[in-house]
Amino acid sequence: MQKLVIASNNPGKLCEFQHMLAPLGIEVLTQAQLGISEAEEPHVTFVENALAKARHVSRESGLPALADDSGICVTALGGAPGVLSARYAGDDPKSDARNNEKLLQDMSGVVDRRAHYYCVLVLLQHADDPQPLIAEGEWHGEIAHQEQGDGGFGYDPLFWLPEFGKTSAQLEREQKHAISHRGQALQRLLEKLRPGQKSDWAGLHR
Repeated sequence: MQKLVIASNNPGKLCEFQHMLAPLGIEVLTQAQLGISEAEEPHVTFVENALAKARHVSRESGLPALADDSGICVTALGGAPGVLSARYAGDDPKSDARNNEKLLQDMSGVVDRRAHYYCVLVLLQHADDPQPLIAEGEWHGEIAHQEQGDGGFGYDPLFWLPEFGKTSAQLEREQKHAISHRGQALQRLLEKLRPGQKSDWAGLHR
């Protein structure tokens, strides 16, 4: 069985990855299980932060690593919270509730509610892998005027999907995984792992 270390301590992300990778027979380990500290995320782009996290965890564990960097980008806020999504209201401690409260405050009276979730995944065979596999996903919606639903995590209670008439937090788990930014990115990553694309990873599809 192929082993991967997930470079995240976010319980919501870990749950999603474990659920989506389980059918492929991939054993998902977490950096916390291996006693690995979180990497610094000083960069202004998602992809640079994901690469930094993946290299840190792979180097510390000696195993292949999968890192995700994702967030919500609001058009009227110039793309904010963006890479600061997890700590939009500060990080002492990080809090989804406070982040959502700040976003609602910042969007008070704003007519243009457009927003999108963005996710980039980086998969490394080892810490110095010169050809990391990178996949992206975007999920477009709007910022609701109040929180709705108790599923998901992060900004899901505020991420309104007009085509469904509900927020991301009100979707069934399978439905969310099929259409979310993270679900899209993972499917694209798995396409890159097909036999013939990168043979060292062909075992993921057995």
